Amino acid sequence: MIKIRRKFIAIVLIVIIGFLISLILMKYPNILQVKEESEVTTNMITYFENSPGYLAKPAKGGQYPGIVMIHEWWGLNEHIKNMASELASEGYIVLAVDLYEGQVATTSEEARQLVSSLDQEKALKNLRTAVSYLRTHENVTIVTSLGWCFGGGQSLQLALSGEVLDATVIYYGDLVTNESQLSMISWPVLGIFGDQDAVIPVSQVEAFKASLNNLGIENEIYIYPGVGHAFANPSSQAFASKEAQDAWQKTLVFLDEHLKIR
Repeated sequence: MIKIRRKFIAIVLIVIIGFLISLILMKYPNILQVKEESEVTTNMITYFENSPGYLAKPAKGGQYPGIVMIHEWWGLNEHIKNMASELASEGYIVLAVDLYEGQVATTSEEARQLVSSLDQEKALKNLRTAVSYLRTHENVTIVTSLGWCFGGGQSLQLALSGEVLDATVIYYGDLVTNESQLSMISWPVLGIFGDQDAVIPVSQVEAFKASLNNLGIENEIYIYPGVGHAFANPSSQAFASKEAQDAWQKTLVFLDEHLKIR
């Protein structure tokens, strides 16, 4: 009788443990997946004069699209490097450029000084050299640019420079609405903005989209309600987590549709 009872108790415990495990697996489906530590490799490189760059790419060899990532007005800081690594884990070779020659701002005043002292002609040479680096040294045949804020404006400037790209991504960057200038673009454009942005007003975004449409340039322009400038930066007071996550997912889908090598 005791043996039967013990056996019954053991069976009950097994059932309970199995039930608990199933609940855990349903809530955390990826808990048993082992993430490879070397999924992405990263290196600091020199790609243009004295400018350092952060190169992030999949550890597994293969043919991948390239992305020139352009920092905010703060410079090439840890946040941008983390974003480059995250994007590389999605199957891209990412070169996060440095337009400040190693300088990184920690205050708005420092950032303002760096932006005001920028040599725009040299900045464009920097960006175009980054594109060339990806094509020459990383065997990349498909290239886009992506930037936030100051970098979003530079992403557009690169597209207008005569450099041939495969896509352009702009997060609340300075815009150009002149159709003659925008006619340099012959590839898809993704724009992410907030309707409370005091720097890039909605009227300018709408004029930008209208010009792209008039020129027949494929575009996806999103204006998020209730959020302002730099809403996608976690360190910003304007950070909006839900909208930032949605914008990033839209960015990944856009890049997948227009860049991924099938």
